[in-house]
Amino acid sequence: MPPRNCALCDKARAIVKRPKTGQQICKDCFFHVFETEVHNTITEAQLFKPGDRVAIGASGGKDSTVLAYVMKALNDRYQYGLELFLLSIDEGITGYRDDSLETVKRNQQQYDMPLKILSYDELYGWTMDAIVSQVGKKNNCTFCGVFRRQALDRGAAMLNVDHIVTGHNADDIAETVLMNIMRGDIARLGRCTSICTQGEDTIKRSKPFKYAYEKEIVMYAYFKKLDYFSTECIYSPDAYRGHARVFLKDLEAARPSAIIDIIHSGEAFEIKEEVKATQKIQQTCKRCGYMSSNELCKACSLLEGLERGVPQAAITDRARKKLASEGGASENLRTIPYFQRPGALPPTAIVP
Repeated sequence: MPPRNCALCDKARAIVKRPKTGQQICKDCFFHVFETEVHNTITEAQLFKPGDRVAIGASGGKDSTVLAYVMKALNDRYQYGLELFLLSIDEGITGYRDDSLETVKRNQQQYDMPLKILSYDELYGWTMDAIVSQVGKKNNCTFCGVFRRQALDRGAAMLNVDHIVTGHNADDIAETVLMNIMRGDIARLGRCTSICTQGEDTIKRSKPFKYAYEKEIVMYAYFKKLDYFSTECIYSPDAYRGHARVFLKDLEAARPSAIIDIIHSGEAFEIKEEVKATQKIQQTCKRCGYMSSNELCKACSLLEGLERGVPQAAITDRARKKLASEGGASENLRTIPYFQRPGALPPTAIVP
């Protein structure tokens, strides 16, 4: 069978079959449609304005590496007028994060962007290696997720940026929709498909790859010969998200549009007023000043549990209240967030 010409330009030989549409296109047309779709996502959602300082959450993996490359390309091509930074979080995972950060450092040179690296050890006095040694691998992703989200905000405040962009793709968002449905977490369905989230007077956080398939991101990185780190986190094989991912891949194999269909379904969910009424009022953590729906933010609750030797307890609100009733927070310096330690920078620009 003779080779097909590109379905878009009808000139070059088609070498890519888009998982998203099934179109057989040439490499140059693939680059063009991928970048144009991301540009359309950005402009339709009005994510940025000229002069914005934007931090790209950089892990060294395929998603964040492609995001950094595409953001730089689109910023130059369409004159967004953005000042771009790389922001990396070092969770303290030996043999994984230390290697991936070397990739990020190379990306800094390749893309000519300032880089800020912030560690869990610096912020919380704990590394993920130390946490896993105490809690095991069953619930470690809970700790990492909570700490990472807050660490990104802290790093963004240090960089004095207006916006954080992350490499979450369509597959990630569809997985989150499925997870929230399977857990019966209806309240989260109203916001898990939002392309941009922002609390009052807080830094925006958005997902320019909201509609980009993971397979196409991998193809883009491969054909562009981008430098990225491909090893999965050594502590995540048993994560609940992994089960949703396997289910989603089975759905995608039967129906390629399933990923986008699930995202659109999540967008269509409306939360009843009585459900909204049960959601907690946003306040600030009494220990660290970070935004929280309780007296202590989740990170401080988890840190208390770690220091008291009952790390699993702080995972639930009921146990958190029990911890609080037993005598309040430990004054061990190790549990005091970096911004409360002597000589530390204040947590500016992140709390209401």
